[in-house]
Amino acid sequence: MTGSKPHSRRDIIFDVVALLGGALFSLSLSPLGFWPLAFASPAALYAVTRKGSVKRTILRFYLYNVGLFGVGVSWIFVSINEFGNASVFLSGVLVSLFVLAYSLTCVPQAVLYARYFRRPAMLGASAFSGLWVLQEWFRSWFLTGFPWLFVGYGAMGSPLENIAPIAGVFGVSLVAVFIATSLYVAAERRSWRSLIPGLALVLVSFSAGYLSFTSHERMVSVSLIQGNIDQHAKWYPQNRQPIIDLYKNATETEWGRDLVIWPEASITLFHEQATDVLEALDRRASMSGSALVLGIPDRHESGGFENTVIVLGEGDGQYVKRRLVPFGEYVPFEDYLRGLIGFFNLPMSRNTTGPEEQKPLMAGGNRLSLSICYEVVYPELVRSSVQSPDLLVTVSNDTWFGTSVGPWQHFQMARMRALENGRAMVRATNNGVTALVDHRGVVQASLPQFKAGILRGEVEVRSGATPFSQFGSYPVLCFCLLLVGIASQRRDQ
Repeated sequence: MTGSKPHSRRDIIFDVVALLGGALFSLSLSPLGFWPLAFASPAALYAVTRKGSVKRTILRFYLYNVGLFGVGVSWIFVSINEFGNASVFLSGVLVSLFVLAYSLTCVPQAVLYARYFRRPAMLGASAFSGLWVLQEWFRSWFLTGFPWLFVGYGAMGSPLENIAPIAGVFGVSLVAVFIATSLYVAAERRSWRSLIPGLALVLVSFSAGYLSFTSHERMVSVSLIQGNIDQHAKWYPQNRQPIIDLYKNATETEWGRDLVIWPEASITLFHEQATDVLEALDRRASMSGSALVLGIPDRHESGGFENTVIVLGEGDGQYVKRRLVPFGEYVPFEDYLRGLIGFFNLPMSRNTTGPEEQKPLMAGGNRLSLSICYEVVYPELVRSSVQSPDLLVTVSNDTWFGTSVGPWQHFQMARMRALENGRAMVRATNNGVTALVDHRGVVQASLPQFKAGILRGEVEVRSGATPFSQFGSYPVLCFCLLLVGIASQRRDQ
């Protein structure tokens, strides 16, 4: 009995390390952006899963993910509590259930690593890194996908972000996790030789920062209108005209700019009900030589709602949102959940998806790759939407997340899309973060949150294509499979 107590105490300590390792990862993300934790967090999990029983190892993977999602997506509580009219207790229960259930997505990764890939050194680190990225990729499409809290986002601000134009966010994740585990192996072995692969990757990252895959073409003047409309009152019929007037008045000084952009669902009338308003705006924009891009709900011929963006004035086209937000725009298991609480009956939660293939929006002679809100977090969706776009444009309404970190995490992912594709990103939102981002993912200008305002600036149109925009995430995913395959065939001595 005496001999078993230290072992049991160590197991509990390692379990806590796994939980805290996941929880602390969120500090590497925006707005704090302490990127060293993007390396320390996976290294902590690697350290506590090297030994122990298979069951205990799987448990530690699970605890890590509970910490990761428990802290990282805590902003969901705001949506349920403030806008779903659920009590604090019920909101906490629903968020906890989501975290506990979604953390199970790590089980395939945990089982494979625990059973087959716990090597004493570098092959184990390689397999751990490959499985990590494959798990992130799995989360990007499983149950329509929740591609949040990737290590690659946490590494933004470090030299590794230079890999994004070559291999995307998954490539950054792979290199970051491999460097983190290599450092642990080097410390454990007390051998600098184990650091050579990691140091080589850091040097490659520095070198990649000097590569230019795209070239300057011209500048485009842009004005973004942030209305700061109260989400609680936005959809009341009596507020439709005041909201339209607010945006029209704010835009009066901006006519003549190449692009004027209003945020997601800036007009709260359906397209068919707003004919007179849209025709007047179209004439005004055409007279001034501007293209007006705005969000407006529409109806599908089947009767379902659509979240759309249209171009008026010097441009044309309509884009219909293709990736809908669960519960916000559609309700999974609708027959069972609809009506239980207000959160399952939010305005516009009966939307239908747009077609996968859509013509690009044209605005002021520019081909726009348009993403509405949640869509910008999908790397492949943004990459493949429009071939050789001039600009990336995303409109959003992050009011649902209040003063939480949710909008900042969302904005960081939009910046990554700009970096991956080598294109400037224009982001117009209802109450922040409204911003202009250059082709390197660097913020050029932004508006403060929770205040109405106008963001004026110029963005650069570039030509050419990054390796990621040409090939996507598939080379990295294949390389991860190769790492896992090699580790399954050899034993590191």
